[in-house]
Amino acid sequence: MEFTICGARIAVNVPTWAALQARVTERLAQRQGFALATINLDHLVKLRGSAAFRRAYLAQDFVVADGNPIVWMSRLARRPVQLIPGSDAILPLARIAADLGVGIALVGSTEQALAGARSFLEREIRDLHVVCTIAPPMGFDPEGPQATELFERLNASGAGLCFLALSAPKQEILAAAGRRGAPTIGFACIGAGLDFFAGTQNRAPLWARRYALEWLWRAATSPRRLAPRYARCLAILPGQILKAALLRFRSSQV
Repeated sequence: MEFTICGARIAVNVPTWAALQARVTERLAQRQGFALATINLDHLVKLRGSAAFRRAYLAQDFVVADGNPIVWMSRLARRPVQLIPGSDAILPLARIAADLGVGIALVGSTEQALAGARSFLEREIRDLHVVCTIAPPMGFDPEGPQATELFERLNASGAGLCFLALSAPKQEILAAAGRRGAPTIGFACIGAGLDFFAGTQNRAPLWARRYALEWLWRAATSPRRLAPRYARCLAILPGQILKAALLRFRSSQV
């Protein structure tokens, strides 16, 4: 599945869970870094308005589908991909790191949330070692001197996998910069996933996720913050559906 935004062609290039696990295993086993982004409608909105975000997405090694609308459009375009939310990817990727003896780092949120997430992960996954936790300060610039210092700390820690919980577009920009500043580390952008583990944020219940209603549950629980975001997402949806239909038509002509 591919999206063209302001001339930038951004593709979901890891279509399945199996493909994601295989590629991450290969990179971590060889101590090669990577940047992983999880695209959704909110990202498509932000990509339209930010050249820095577009550049960061083009620098990602792996892009997966985080959002049912992306999955549905991929099926419409006859280029199907699986749903791989960033929050759901944390445990599988952390288990791969533990199996390979690769230390992990947690970046984002607050010190309290990171401590809670660390405790959860180390209880949940045998032989997992969280070697570094960093909660960047308010106003953190993912391309500035503070980012350079952050990469120095990560490199010194020996981490091979880093989960970034800074929200978009900051985490994707930091992951792209990490390909230069910490090239042996894999950066996975996972949004609020660490806060869910720590209990500092509540994720939508399983029934809401099962019926693709997580967005509605989140909007109802935080309407002032999220209702405008989802309104912008809904505004671009008809155009994106049309583009997916055109991809389907073009495929049928080949």
